[in-house]
Amino acid sequence: MEKVPLKETIKNITRLHLSKGNPLFGQCITAVGWVGGTIPEDGENLTELPMADVMNGGVVVGSALAGKRPIYVVRYQGFQWFNYSIIANYAGRSSALWKINCPIFIRSIAMEGGIGPVAGSSHHGLAFRMPGVKICAPMTSREYTEIYNTFMQDECPYYVSEHRVSHSFTGSLVDIEVENPDWVLFPYSITRFAAKEAAEERGGVSVYHQVWIRPLGISERQIEKLKKSKYGGVVIDDDYPNGIAKQIAHDLMLKSGKKVYVLALNEVVAGFQPHNDNLPPDKNDILSFLKSNE
Repeated sequence: MEKVPLKETIKNITRLHLSKGNPLFGQCITAVGWVGGTIPEDGENLTELPMADVMNGGVVVGSALAGKRPIYVVRYQGFQWFNYSIIANYAGRSSALWKINCPIFIRSIAMEGGIGPVAGSSHHGLAFRMPGVKICAPMTSREYTEIYNTFMQDECPYYVSEHRVSHSFTGSLVDIEVENPDWVLFPYSITRFAAKEAAEERGGVSVYHQVWIRPLGISERQIEKLKKSKYGGVVIDDDYPNGIAKQIAHDLMLKSGKKVYVLALNEVVAGFQPHNDNLPPDKNDILSFLKSNE
């Protein structure tokens, strides 16, 4: 499975999902590229939504309430500021308040580089603000398949934080565990690739790849390893730091008694040109951050 590009895995899962009579909704899903090659061109039950982001979530929620399990494709995570309102305030509360399940598989796709102030980066912190929706960030074919299978056995909405860069990835991301590490890294989303590179170059660094944001996927074993670290831990994310990343870091500090830092996007608005872009931490950013806090 890990030798198959993630985009092919997503396409195959989608084709199977649609063949069972479940719908897929989104904007420009059949346009050039078919969402980066992740939508089957021979797929049935595809519905193009209008360019009215605020109401589109309501259409998808209605489909789920009618007994379907829709896939909802949002091509840029920044557009969730418009699309996510009805998901959070209805789908995420439906089971608890009205005993009516509302399962939706939300493909929330992130990009970086020349995308501008609205469309770029991950925004899973936005989804975390309200309860009722499970949040994850798979970067490999195996992870994506496991999450989809879990969703099909579940009854609530899933916010699946994707990243375009990962769509061509064919490998696996394996934890790096050092017995008595200098640092322990907890990377999310696209930063997992950079964290792996940084740890391999520096040495003495443990990396625990994180897939689940809600429920949080950090194990007791990982916390025990954090306790043994020399300098503490770093939560690394592709979202803004003043949100879920700092909350996770706070929880880890309380459980471990160690300092846990946050390395994420800069607190600035992204532009369209390289000199004013706002990119996630890369390998060099991580190495520099570790050195400056030792």
